[in-house]
Amino acid sequence: MKPAAKTKDAPPVLSVVTPAYNEAINLPLMYARLCEVLDPLARWEWIVIDDHSADETFAVADELAHKDERVRCVRFSRNFGSHRAILCGLERMRGECAVVMAADLQDPPEVVPQLLEKWKEGVKVVWAVRSKRENMGAGALLMSRFYYFMMRRFVGLKNMPAEGADFMLIDRRVAQALGQFPEKNFSVFAMITWMGFPQAGVIYDKKARQHGKSGWSLEQKLKLALDSMISFSYMPMRLISGLGFLSAVAGALWLALQFCAPYAPDLSEGWTKFAAALLIVSGLQWMMMGVLGEYLWRALDEARRRPRFIIERSTEEEP
Repeated sequence: MKPAAKTKDAPPVLSVVTPAYNEAINLPLMYARLCEVLDPLARWEWIVIDDHSADETFAVADELAHKDERVRCVRFSRNFGSHRAILCGLERMRGECAVVMAADLQDPPEVVPQLLEKWKEGVKVVWAVRSKRENMGAGALLMSRFYYFMMRRFVGLKNMPAEGADFMLIDRRVAQALGQFPEKNFSVFAMITWMGFPQAGVIYDKKARQHGKSGWSLEQKLKLALDSMISFSYMPMRLISGLGFLSAVAGALWLALQFCAPYAPDLSEGWTKFAAALLIVSGLQWMMMGVLGEYLWRALDEARRRPRFIIERSTEEEP
């Protein structure tokens, strides 16, 4: 591979931001693909955010950075999650626009030129919208579609792609606006949709992962869904109010029946049904308390003003 051209005097046009967790095998492959696609296209840089990987992800990125000054890498002191890694990368971008894409090559770098064409037309946010996904289970696909259905129909983010998108290009102005938000528990993609900049989409096929396995656990997916709902909607609180109202109406009707002795049910014969109803109502109350607790916990987490992430090492700090 030919040595990269010097770029210190000329700022990059495009910044590629990649959150990485245990992607040591995939990083060299992705670097080669990026060079092949982007070298004839525009001046570019690659910012890799190592989310405290257990493998040699940072060492591999550091080696690439020594060979090519366009590559930079940051390693977190612990695992903070991919969305905070994206924020970290966007804070460090020097380009006029940024492409956010994973390191597992499920999102082909060959789609980036299409994103750039839309951006040059004046679109500030260009989504790479998935038309199909290779080797994705039916259960995971169903959960994904349900999540985006909820975000579009109930949370109110109607501009969010119905099939989902976590591969995108944003203008520098959008990245700067995103940096104004101090929240820690939210979805980067939902926040970008909510901001309302001009948006467009490019259709592509999401490929199967080439090496390794995804670091997204079920717990992380559920947390992201909760963060997305609570950060952008008060619908859970309204649902609690509705259930409380229905429960009060049911109690009033039950009390009215007690005054109508001939029509009142005999509890001595139906005590099991009454006990079941009592357990259901108690369970709903605990669920309501849990929803309130989620809101309260996030309010406490924001009030403590802890940093979004802590950097352990960076290639920019080394001689």
